[in-house]
Formats: sequence, C-alpha cells, structure tokens
Amino acid sequence: MPDAVDAPLPPITELTRAQRRVLGVLIEKGITTPEAYPLTLKAATTGCNQKSNRDPVVNYDEDKVELVLDELRELGLAAIVHTESGRTARFRHYVRKRMTLSEPQLAILTELMLRGQQAVGELRTRASRMAPIETLEQLRTELEGLLAQNLIRSDAPLDRRGVEVDHNLYTASEKQPMQVRQVYEDSGSSSATPAVARAVVDPGVVNRVTRLETTCEELRTENAALRELTQQLRADFRKLSDEFTELRRALGG
Repeated sequence: MPDAVDAPLPPITELTRAQRRVLGVLIEKGITTPEAYPLTLKAATTGCNQKSNRDPVVNYDEDKVELVLDELRELGLAAIVHTESGRTARFRHYVRKRMTLSEPQLAILTELMLRGQQAVGELRTRASRMAPIETLEQLRTELEGLLAQNLIRSDAPLDRRGVEVDHNLYTASEKQPMQVRQVYEDSGSSSATPAVARAVVDPGVVNRVTRLETTCEELRTENAALRELTQQLRADFRKLSDEFTELRRALGG
C-alpha cells in the first residue's frame, strides 16, 4: 500500500472514532515522547488504550489498530517507517502535509480528538503540554483559525465565558448538533429578536456573578492541571517501578 501523499487527495472532513483515536495518539506521542517515535504497533495500541488523557477509554487490540493505521495511510494521514534493522515496522502521522495548522492548532485538535468536547480553560491546560499556549486570548486566536477551516465547532461565541468547543470531524452517523447557548442582553426595545432575549437585572448582581464565573473558570483550570500532573506522576511511578523490577531480575535479585 503506498504511503506517498504527493497525489491530490480530498480534504479531511470526517474521521471514524477509531481513526481519530489512533491519529491523535500518533500526534501526541510524536510531540511528548519523540524518543519513542515513530511508534510500533504495540506502542500505538497501548497509547490508544491508556486511561489518562482519553475519553472514552477504549480496549483496542493490535489487529484493530493495524487496520485503522492502514485506513489512515490510504487517507494520506499516516505512513509506515521501517527501522534500519528492518525487523519492526513503525508508524508516523502526516497531518502537517494534509492540513494547514500551526503547532498550537495541531495540539488543540489532537486534544479534542482524544477527549472530545471541553471547556476552553481545560483545553488550554491540556493542549499546552504539547505546544505553548500562554493565554486564553492566544487560545481563542488559534480556535478562530480552526473554526475558519471547519475543523472545530463551539456552543457559543468564543469570547463567552464557559464556552465549550469540540472537533468537527465526526462522521455523519455520529454527528449530533451542539446545544447552542442563548445570548442574553438588553436589546433596548420591547421585543427580543430570535437570537437575543432581554433581561433586566441589578448591575451589582451581574458584577458578582461575573467575578464568581471568573473564579470558577480559574479553579477549573487549576484543578485540571493538577489532575493532569497527578496522572503523569502515577504513570512515571509505574514506569520507574517496572524498570526497578527488571533491574532486580537482571541482577538476580
């Protein structure tokens, strides 16, 4: 099966659930563990099935992952790479050749493929482990670029607090419309347009609610970062424990 992507290929508008998971793993591991990339079939399968940074958690076998990798190769999104020894085939992604994305946009799209719909604050924390995204303003700029390419969707304007975004690569059978949040504002007239509903509230209440929303957003972001750190520390501990066990065995202990 050819791996070349020079021939014209149609734009990527949808991917199956398994294709999104396998492709997301290839991108993620290529950035976070470059020393182990390109991935072996076993490593790709393990990455698909890991419990951290994944939603939903899946249990793919190597046959399924290999089949999906073949599908991604046909789409020009992945390629097979043979090592110098020629004994173990490895796989890499070709997303940069098939899509025009900045590094932050690639990280954002990867997180959405691996975890689905999420709040922008959580998304910034998670995507920042693959590409620096210093502020929510920078995140929104990158999201605007992805929206322009129809690669993501949102449930409200991106400048709204609490807005959630999702990738837009669902197949037709999967895709469900996002519940769009109503924008409420005082229209200054006795009737509201279909997109705008009037609300008369105490400005002091609005200010207090705004401060609470900001505090909650910050706490959610910090909590997400702590969860990510805890998961990573657990994974590092398990790896060190396995390495220690192997060392003891090698030393006859």
